Amino acid sequence: MQFKDYYETLGLEPSAGEAEIKTAYRRLARKYHPDVSKEAGAEEKFKAVNEAYEALRDPPKRAAYDQLRARGYRPGDEVQPPAGGFGGGNADFEEIFAGGGAGGGFSDFFENLFGRGRSSNGGGFGGNPRSAQPPRGDTRARLAVSLETVFEGGSVRISVNNKTLDVRVPKGIRPGQLIRLAGQGAHGDLLLEIEYAAHPQFEVDGRNIIHMLPLAPWEAALGATISVPTLGGPVELKIPVNSEAGRKLRLRGRGLPGTPAGDQIVELEVLAPRAQTPAQHEAYETMREAFGEDWRRP
Repeated sequence: MQFKDYYETLGLEPSAGEAEIKTAYRRLARKYHPDVSKEAGAEEKFKAVNEAYEALRDPPKRAAYDQLRARGYRPGDEVQPPAGGFGGGNADFEEIFAGGGAGGGFSDFFENLFGRGRSSNGGGFGGNPRSAQPPRGDTRARLAVSLETVFEGGSVRISVNNKTLDVRVPKGIRPGQLIRLAGQGAHGDLLLEIEYAAHPQFEVDGRNIIHMLPLAPWEAALGATISVPTLGGPVELKIPVNSEAGRKLRLRGRGLPGTPAGDQIVELEVLAPRAQTPAQHEAYETMREAFGEDWRRP
């Protein structure tokens, strides 16, 4: 399999922190999302960005990847991780990743590197304690489901042990909860531990959904009514006059299902559009003259 440089994919240095990784992912996912991007090859670029974020957002996965990258591999180099992965021990916790909408499946490199997630002695990527191991004979796996599936409930198709299975995912299921498929394991039942797949537009905080909404400076200053995506479909959101970057607006009941249901928190992000025409340059010059050079002062 060929090595992939996930830092290069996200345009980051290997020293990047969690906030930088998250910001880069948001920006690129928004740029290449197939529903909005008109760039050639946007879907493949979106998948690459999604895969890189999955690898780097999780500290154990990132540590394992960094260990491999430190050997000097570069994009396109043929590479084979050590037998049994980086965790050591006899791994019995395999990873199953559901196709998360446009993000789709991951590359052979990702699946080979992370596919043997946890070992029975608590090593590996997950560090799962011995007390949490399933009964002898059962097989345990992680299943990443899209937030849309968690919001609506539905079925997820997976392939395991050369079989295709349709798994019913209950509405509002939480990370860490188990779905048991009787008789579908290697020597017993298959236990699927739920985790949420990364989403290009939303993050999860308990049952709340966090969404970053980009605004033009005039929308923030003058107020606006903007269509905002939610897991249940777009809604119209009124932006108050003189809103600042970082301000949070709440859409009640628009988070994940539960008792009570979560909310969607919309955090405002003020961006300056790129001036590409003489009229747009002139508009910025007018703004500069109107606000003056000391606009940064309180």
